[in-house]
Amino acid sequence: MSYTLNNKIKELVPYEPISGTYKIRLDANECPDNLPDEIKLQIDKAMQGIDYNRYPDPLAEELINSFSEFYGINPELVTAGNGSDELIFLIESAFLEKGDKMLVVSPDFSMYRFYSSICEVECDSFIKDDNLEIDVDALIEKLNSDNIKLLLFSNPCNPTGRGVTAEDARRLVSSTNALVILDEAYMDFWNQSLIGEVESYDNLIIFRTASKAVGCAALRLGFAVANPVISRAIKAVKSPYNVNSISQSVGEVIYKNKEYLHKRKITIVNNREKLYNELTAIEKTQPDFKVYPSVANFVFIKTTRAAEIWEYLKQKSIVVRLMGGYLRITAGTADEVGQTVRALKDYLGVI
Repeated sequence: MSYTLNNKIKELVPYEPISGTYKIRLDANECPDNLPDEIKLQIDKAMQGIDYNRYPDPLAEELINSFSEFYGINPELVTAGNGSDELIFLIESAFLEKGDKMLVVSPDFSMYRFYSSICEVECDSFIKDDNLEIDVDALIEKLNSDNIKLLLFSNPCNPTGRGVTAEDARRLVSSTNALVILDEAYMDFWNQSLIGEVESYDNLIIFRTASKAVGCAALRLGFAVANPVISRAIKAVKSPYNVNSISQSVGEVIYKNKEYLHKRKITIVNNREKLYNELTAIEKTQPDFKVYPSVANFVFIKTTRAAEIWEYLKQKSIVVRLMGGYLRITAGTADEVGQTVRALKDYLGVI
């Protein structure tokens, strides 16, 4: 007798990020700066109060209170997760039943579709236009004509950096019976959020993360914000102790540092604009180099030379994200942006 893996997992390959040590890492949309010493001291103090022999707070109440105060929302509407990935998988598996169909947009965050395959849920794609934008009217039509039960997409979008305005998002949510999940992982860099409006809808979930503007990817903290009925259901199906005590304690401290987070967000946006402006200047000299406007913390580029540019930058100890015929470059520090742009100009022969 021998055990055989089932078809849905036997060909899967574990995720392997770029390995090695590089001077500049602009491949994962992380915050470029570590926390300052002042906040690290606050964290050290908070860590002293952890009971390591006890399970964590199953509802992460203090963390959620801190998160909710930061965004000005009701903490009863928030569920904490072990990263947004846990929440994505949890909701796809629990809120959909056998025979239901979900919809994602393309291009978008690849894990939405990956988790649907593990959950054995049928997943269809809505293709964006040539400018990588969503035709909201066409999306609404597809949702309703195809009897879609769940729509999930990132806003602003990873990897394109484009976004759906709050007005269009409201129209979308109001025009379908499907459950709509707006993954606002990058919304801290824009101003079109619906996070304060979730109680107005019976079919809306907002995702937020501590991994981008908050600068704490190491904590693996994600949050689902929804009306009381949906929030209660998410809390009911999640694992009892899904967010560990260390992440809860550190996250609580981080979200209380409002002024610091606000200033750093502004710095990141300024560096993104610097990167975008430098790249659009290069675009004017290159027939095969398209730069997309971005409201996230990165810039997206289309070029048939993507693989060659990626390899050249890596040789210069600069790592960006290669995505087929596209490059996604995170906005690092001002110095990192400058070094990356100079390396690109060297490769392309731009003076």
